[in-house]
Formats: sequence, structure tokens, C-alpha cells
Amino acid sequence: DNVAGWILELDRGEGIPFEGNYSSWLEQKSKRLEIEEKQESKRQKVLKKELEWVRMNPKGRHAKSKARIASYEQMLSEEHEKRNEDIEIFIPKGPRLGDVVITAEGVAKAYGDNLLYENMNFVLPPGGIIGVIGPNGAGKTTLFRMITGQEKPDAGKIIVGETVKLAYVDQNRPLDPNKTIWDEISGGEEILHFGTREVNSRAYVARFNFSGSDQQKLVGQISGGERNRVHLAKTMKEEANVLLLDEPTNDLDVNTLRALEEALTEFAGCAVVISHDRWFLDRVATHILAFEGESMVQWFDGNYSEYEEFRRKKLGIDVDHPHRIRYKKLTRE
Repeated sequence: DNVAGWILELDRGEGIPFEGNYSSWLEQKSKRLEIEEKQESKRQKVLKKELEWVRMNPKGRHAKSKARIASYEQMLSEEHEKRNEDIEIFIPKGPRLGDVVITAEGVAKAYGDNLLYENMNFVLPPGGIIGVIGPNGAGKTTLFRMITGQEKPDAGKIIVGETVKLAYVDQNRPLDPNKTIWDEISGGEEILHFGTREVNSRAYVARFNFSGSDQQKLVGQISGGERNRVHLAKTMKEEANVLLLDEPTNDLDVNTLRALEEALTEFAGCAVVISHDRWFLDRVATHILAFEGESMVQWFDGNYSEYEEFRRKKLGIDVDHPHRIRYKKLTRE
């Protein structure tokens, strides 16, 4: 947003240039989509009339019939293209959450001689989405490992409520390169069960922007963005009520990113999201957990922009300027 003078959007096989930064592109894209929606409404009316005409199959007008049928088939092709653009990520509903979700009380954690943080405190309320921010190496992923019980705090405690069912989207988790996308996500099952609900597995996989032919790609041959979507699809199957997402927006195309935003905001459970994407956090986060350096962690009630404004007023510094992470040295008694 601060350095780009042009944005090149790759959309449905075309490159669309926009003059301006990311914020400007969002505004221009919004206007373009409004125009497309109006055009789509008119096209749907024409498509409906043409469908009625094709079904009537009038005789004696063969040349005109062929032309109109060709036109109708072209509109059907456009309809298929439009459907492919409208991605909708499905997060199955997990068990009902109690009042206690995740609480950190006086948590301290060191790595070697560096104290990552001391006296970290926060309470994730039911329905809350925490955006976890901070430089690489600040201890954000370590926090996830403590929440899942893979590591223990050096001091203090992390409390996970009894009703909590965790699902951790870990982009580093290995995938089988010899399986197809469909096999990797579905486990080879034609029908997936979510509580009392049954969902066709191919339809479920398609919700993550994998068309019929894409589902047969080998995992070992897919892109970084596709791998990310596979991880998301596999984890969402777990019917959790608390999601732990570590950089979920990495390599995602814009349409999938927007679908993920909508899915999270409609999700009935909670989420803890590590991300460097301020735009994403502005849309989904209800709270910010900021690893600010000097072993300090700030808990803030609000989204990323509100946290930035709070930090400007508190510290009187340019929060957009990158700062090298600094740690307190661990003192041993």
C-alpha cells in the first residue's frame, strides 16, 4: 500500500491494470464489481429468455436457430465462468462453546537466552477473533504450540476451556505429494459427515476453488496458494469451534481471500489468526494481540487500524516504520 504505484490484478485469465496503491485498487475494484452486477442482472434475463426459446426449438428457421443456439451456449460458458469466480468457503459448525475459551495468565516464555515475552495476559471471549501480529521470531507460533499443549509456558498458565475443540491450520504440515487434491482433502470418501449433515466430498472440495479437473491434480505439482487451500479444506473438516490459523492468507488469490474473510466473520466459533495482512485483520479481527518487542505483548480490544491509532497515541511513533525485534535477556537465578 505504501510503495506500489500500479496494481495488476489477474482475474479470470486476464490482467487488469489499476493505477494507484492497494487502497485505491480496492475502491476501483468495488466500482467495477457494481457495474458487473448490473450487467450480470441483465444477462440473466436474456439467458432466461433464450433458454425458453431453445426449448421451444422453432422449426423453419434453421440458420437463425443455429446462431441463437451458439449465442446461448456462449452465455452458458460465461455463466460457468461467473460461478467459478463466486467462491464460498464452508466452515462446518463445531460443538457449542462455553464461557471459557482461551485465557492466558501471566505467561512467560524464553527461547535460549532470549525472553520472548513475560506476563502475557488475555481472555478470548466467545465469538471473538484474535489477530496476532508482530515480527518473525517474536514467539507467535510458539503461542499456538502452547495453546495446543505441544509446549509449556516457563511461567504462568494458558487455560483452554473444557468445551473447546481446536483445529490448527499449520502450513508446514506435510501433504502426500502422490495423492490427488480430492484424495488428500476427502480421504477418499465420497460423502463427508458433519454432525447429522452429509455433504458430497467433491462439492466440499469445490468450495475451496478446486474445480472438477483441478481436484485430480497431484499435490506434489500444485502451487503454494493451492497447497494453502488444501490445508484450509482439511482443517475445516474437523468441525472445531476454535480455529488456530497461522498465516492463512499466504499465496491466496483475492477471491479466495475474500471468501475466507466472509467465512470467518460468519463462523459461530472463535479464531486466533497469525497474520501480517493488515487488510485481512481489519475485516475479521475483534481483538489484537501485538508482540511489540522488548518481551512485551499488548492485548487490544478492536481491529488492526484501531490498534495502530491506539499505538500512535500511546507511543507517538510511526507505527508503519519497521522495527527490528528486540528481546530482554533471560536472567537465571
